[in-house]
Amino acid sequence: MHKLNEMMDRAIVKEEVLDFMRQGQTEFPAPLKAIEEDAHERRVPIIPHETAVFLDFFLSVSQAKEILEIGTAIAFSASLMTYGYPDRHVDTIDRYDLMIQEAQQNIGKLVLEDQIQILQGEAAEILPQLTKNYDFIFMDSAKSKYYEFFPYCLDRLKLGGVLMIDDIFQGGTIFKDPKEVPRRNRGMNAKLNRLLEACLGRPELKTSLLPLGDGVLMVQKLQDTDHFDYMKEG
Repeated sequence: MHKLNEMMDRAIVKEEVLDFMRQGQTEFPAPLKAIEEDAHERRVPIIPHETAVFLDFFLSVSQAKEILEIGTAIAFSASLMTYGYPDRHVDTIDRYDLMIQEAQQNIGKLVLEDQIQILQGEAAEILPQLTKNYDFIFMDSAKSKYYEFFPYCLDRLKLGGVLMIDDIFQGGTIFKDPKEVPRRNRGMNAKLNRLLEACLGRPELKTSLLPLGDGVLMVQKLQDTDHFDYMKEG
């Protein structure tokens, strides 16, 4: 069974603004729209429409060609990043068999087999083995693992490339006193705060936080440096 997409209920902007961002913006081509609407109806965890529109816009502006995605789900975002753009290629990582099966079906329907490659397995094991450099990386996976994955993403990112991290705010709960947060979420929130501390304000990175969906963190790599060093505990 697919996980419920609770992020659909945790947007961080006013309801009337959110309604317009989800209903008033340009719709995607029919094949993509069908996948998006079906996923929302079944509450499958894909990015909300306002985030998807921004992602589509940003990739067109940045002219990224080689893309890495962490968290395939049903391949909606991977398809969005490649459909209609034959010069783009996406390597996407996921470990859930059921999601991967549906992702493969969607990729086949859209005839994107030559542009999307699914790397099946644990991202913690796959990321250190990657040798390709990417123009753009989209991370939308287990939030408790973002801090662990972050330096590997920077290591694989080209100079000037951008890392986009989804669901960074957790409905605003990352800013609350841990005692006010359900115990099951405290560890995840602590790691998300550590991630923000590790990248915001650093001269080798250019960053921006966006109130899209449950929050988006944009990170541009400005310098080649040891991004693992400042992630070490202590």
